[in-house]
Amino acid sequence: MRARKIIIDTDPGQDDAVAILLALASPELEVLGITAVAGNVPLALTEKNARIICELAGRSDLRVFAGCDRPMKRKLVTAEHVHGKTGLDGIVLPDPVMPLAEGHAVDFLIETLREEAPGTVTLCPIGPLTNIATAFERAPDIVGRVAEIVLMGGAYFAVGNITPAAEFNIYVDPEAAEIVFRSGVPLVVMPLDVTHKALTTRARVEGFRNLGTRVGHAVASWTDFFERFDMAKYGSEGAPLHDPCTIAYLVKPDLFSGRHINVEIETEGRFTTGMTVADWWRVSGREANAMFIGDVDAEGFYALLTERLARL
Repeated sequence: MRARKIIIDTDPGQDDAVAILLALASPELEVLGITAVAGNVPLALTEKNARIICELAGRSDLRVFAGCDRPMKRKLVTAEHVHGKTGLDGIVLPDPVMPLAEGHAVDFLIETLREEAPGTVTLCPIGPLTNIATAFERAPDIVGRVAEIVLMGGAYFAVGNITPAAEFNIYVDPEAAEIVFRSGVPLVVMPLDVTHKALTTRARVEGFRNLGTRVGHAVASWTDFFERFDMAKYGSEGAPLHDPCTIAYLVKPDLFSGRHINVEIETEGRFTTGMTVADWWRVSGREANAMFIGDVDAEGFYALLTERLARL
């Protein structure tokens, strides 16, 4: 079976880092490149962090492109309060040696989708959707060439994590999210509703550490740092590893379940800007445009994650 070609669009972030590592450890996936976007931290740090992660995985051959440094129409909102000042706080890793790839991430997205056969490239955005939407706006011909978009973003039953109504990735650039959700590309959405069912536990974190590798130690250290915010905020036992859910879905989709429903993005609400208005109960009459995931086999998810990280 041929590996599925993917591009990871990301704003690392500790959970983004784990998602990238999972993808690089999974032979079912061929990562064509990584595109960085401003989000959890500014672009200068997200593109640097993406290269740090590639080197940690022994993949300095992978191309990392810097993309958009701000949302399409808004000022950038970042999340150092969650991820720390570097975005990868929790362990000190060396600065990357591998260079940033030449060219803009949006150009790479456009060129790759034009070069590869239609329907063969899946996009995996795990940060704000600015790069993807900008590429779609600049080159409408590529939209129909995308096989699928599997993204982390949004919430319905779990409401918001940056405002009472909005999840961070969507809130940072709701105009970009609106473009993507209305593009007609098949969408799979990993909202907070599912990621909050994939919580770390002490045993799961120690499972990473007990791998006895640089990767295992880094992931455990990142998770130790990342946990403190969610445990204090939600009173939960651990923290959700949001972004790796997208990669786990590509590798083992039977771990997840959801509904094919209509999802609209609120861009004008006084209190609800960035809200994913998910028609879970199908009451709007609007046409379904996304597979909105609602549940996950958490034990299976962490078993997959641990087994794959052990390969690096």
